[in-house]
Amino acid sequence: DHEMVAAHLKRERDALLLALKEKDAKVADVESDIEISKLAASAVLRGSQPKFGDQMEEFLTEGKAENVIIKDYSNAQYYGEVEIGTPPQKFAVVYDTGSSNLWVPKINCQNCGYWFIHGGKSKFDSSKSSSYQADGSDFHITYGSGDVEGFFSFDTVTLAQDLQITGQKFAEVQDAGGLGIGYMMGQFDGILGLGFETLSLGGATTVFKNAIDQGVVNQPVFAFDLGDEGDGELTFGGYDDSKFKGDISWIPLSAATYWQIDIENISLGSFSSGATSGIVDSGTSLITGPSSAILQLATSSGAMPNIMGEYTIDCGKVDSIP
Repeated sequence: DHEMVAAHLKRERDALLLALKEKDAKVADVESDIEISKLAASAVLRGSQPKFGDQMEEFLTEGKAENVIIKDYSNAQYYGEVEIGTPPQKFAVVYDTGSSNLWVPKINCQNCGYWFIHGGKSKFDSSKSSSYQADGSDFHITYGSGDVEGFFSFDTVTLAQDLQITGQKFAEVQDAGGLGIGYMMGQFDGILGLGFETLSLGGATTVFKNAIDQGVVNQPVFAFDLGDEGDGELTFGGYDDSKFKGDISWIPLSAATYWQIDIENISLGSFSSGATSGIVDSGTSLITGPSSAILQLATSSGAMPNIMGEYTIDCGKVDSIP
């Protein structure tokens, strides 16, 4: 949200001022710069950049905007490539706005797929990376689908073509058994969280925040274009205006944890939720919510429960859904 981006810009401003002092350059008033940072943060989140000091404007527009190809597995899983280490080791990850940590399976990981299912999972080998740094602290995270366990490490992470983030804290997973058959049958190796630091375990700075802080991306913006039974894209550092027509409607966050927004109402048939909140979660293809509300939605739509506690609708009845 605005405060978080303002904090990013303040740190960048401090670094710029230090560089200018070292060159005996004239330094603008600090309080004035803080106001510029707040103005810039507000404008960036609204898809525009104000005209402010030339030096700060140039500093903010350093970096790049690049795309990651997002693969589509049956319109149920969306995943793309990330590279870790030097030389880079490639992994397919779910770019997940519903979590904030990066993890991939390590060599000898338990319950981390089998070679006869999609060729097995790619596994990280720290001995083959010259930029690897050990941390060793425990990593244990619980997703909606189950637990994963391992330990933290540091290494270089590369997004898209060459958006390189150094010293990134990530987790090497030793056991992904809690994710069950969904992970074993899935096309992805790990998860790259795009949520906020408040959700990040182990005090790990998120990959995208590090990309902003290290000046790797052009703007503190990322954007998804999810395919329909085909490839999509994830843009880091901006958005691709060829993917839509008209203007973007910018929705303020109600909390900078998940990408949480206020919702005026959810209605279907006789069901009406009233004012509530929700999260925009790129890591799931399901509509989730409180059990009582989901039951009412299912009843109104004619959805039937399965043994997993999920409701599905017969595709032949789509035209008759309220």
